[in-house]
Amino acid sequence: MSVILGIESSCDETSASVCIDGKIVANIIANQTIHELYGGVVPELASRVHQQNIVPAVHQAINVAKIHKKQIDAVAFTRGPGLLGSLLVGTCFAKAFALANNIPLIEVNHMQAHILAHFIEDPKPTFPFLCLTVSGGHTQIVLVKDYFDMEIVGETLDDAAGEAFDKTAKILGLPYPGGPLVDKHAKLGDPNRFKFPEPQIADLNFSFSGLKTAILYFVRDKVAENPNFLEQNMDDICASVQSRIISILLNKLKKAALQYGIKDVSIAGGVSANSGLRNSINAMAQTEGWNVFIPKFEYCTDNAAMIAIAGYYKFLKGDFAGQDVAPMARMPF
Repeated sequence: MSVILGIESSCDETSASVCIDGKIVANIIANQTIHELYGGVVPELASRVHQQNIVPAVHQAINVAKIHKKQIDAVAFTRGPGLLGSLLVGTCFAKAFALANNIPLIEVNHMQAHILAHFIEDPKPTFPFLCLTVSGGHTQIVLVKDYFDMEIVGETLDDAAGEAFDKTAKILGLPYPGGPLVDKHAKLGDPNRFKFPEPQIADLNFSFSGLKTAILYFVRDKVAENPNFLEQNMDDICASVQSRIISILLNKLKKAALQYGIKDVSIAGGVSANSGLRNSINAMAQTEGWNVFIPKFEYCTDNAAMIAIAGYYKFLKGDFAGQDVAPMARMPF
């Protein structure tokens, strides 16, 4: 029996998970509400709250898994990418826990872990497959050849899709976190009401900076004409913006699937929890003949279960880190 403790602290969720023989038996996530006051994540505050949450989260995960800490064979942790102060808390805890219990450390790339979340439950994709990884900080199309043999074949040249959602919410006066609220309003709106530009970017890459600027100027001009424009049209604006972001993402994914001749496609990362994206990729799968894989909601946002499952596959390989390992805000894929 192999028991892996997973630790995730890359941004503002403190999470601990236990994986036994490739099965997730506990996944505890402590969210940080303090950032709502500031309209975004404040790095210094995030790291302080991680310090408060990490011991209770690990303790609860071990209790839910019904194991003793001495049964844990290795501790996997997010080394990066992420906020350096937040990563430092998780890394230091993992190193101390491993040292105290004389067990190995396993470093995990946060973005690879999002992709490996597809192996937590059935059905699982078969290699090779394509994964559209979309979050607040990253937008990538990844060709996944094996558990740790992955190649980025397309990525954003500037801003991420999740950032476009959050910035749109801020422009519209929606509270943080805004992405889920845009999705909520979009369900009630007409996605064809307003037209926003789709950037013409070469190959399989993305760009969202121009779209964000177009949304900003659109709202500015419309509010100048009618001060009540936002409250009168919130649902249609959100639906139109969301529709454009999704079309940008899926048009590139479709191009990649054709280019590589792949029928197994997936989405991962925080934005993969968006209902519009989920519905749209399933609809595209019908016309393209794809097999689509989407993790459960709890495994889409930042969580330690994906770190634990990645750690499990590294444990089987004997791929361990030393006590001199340090977190990396920018970590090579």
